[in-house]
Amino acid sequence: MADTADSTPAPVSPSAVEAGRWVLDPAGSTVRVRHKTFWGLVTVTGVFTGVSGEGEVAADGSARGTLTIDAASLDTRNAKRDEHLRSKDFLDTDHHPEIVFVASGAVPGESAAVAVDGELTILGNPRPLSFTARLTEATADAVTLTAEVDVDRTRFGMTWNRLGMMPGAAAMTVTARFTRR
Repeated sequence: MADTADSTPAPVSPSAVEAGRWVLDPAGSTVRVRHKTFWGLVTVTGVFTGVSGEGEVAADGSARGTLTIDAASLDTRNAKRDEHLRSKDFLDTDHHPEIVFVASGAVPGESAAVAVDGELTILGNPRPLSFTARLTEATADAVTLTAEVDVDRTRFGMTWNRLGMMPGAAAMTVTARFTRR
């Protein structure tokens, strides 16, 4: 008989997060990207292996912080494709080595939801970005947030799209684990 138990972790209360300074744990954090290509017939996936960041939680439970991604660390398991994605057609890592998200406000909501507002900078172009994250871990020493965010690359100046092969937004799945500084 198949196990039908829900494997989704139980919601974590945002009130469990203590005020103070926190630093991103790169070993416990991931930034994955998915994008449909070839007119939606193929999905390319990859992971940014270089991430860093820090944050601060205020006494009222709100937070702010920064997540920095090493743009050249994108790995799609295809060296030729990765080289093209790092080129001026896409991430232009020679001139823009980092993708940066600055959270100006992260406010706990119902259950484990956290409303996040901030600014995402890609290719030196800052754009506002708001999304809902989920608090999946909150202990005295560690906090983990997960979020899925759609990013329209054309808003940041990435317009390469030969023959319309790459329409729409890329989906980024972020797991950010912070530890007490």
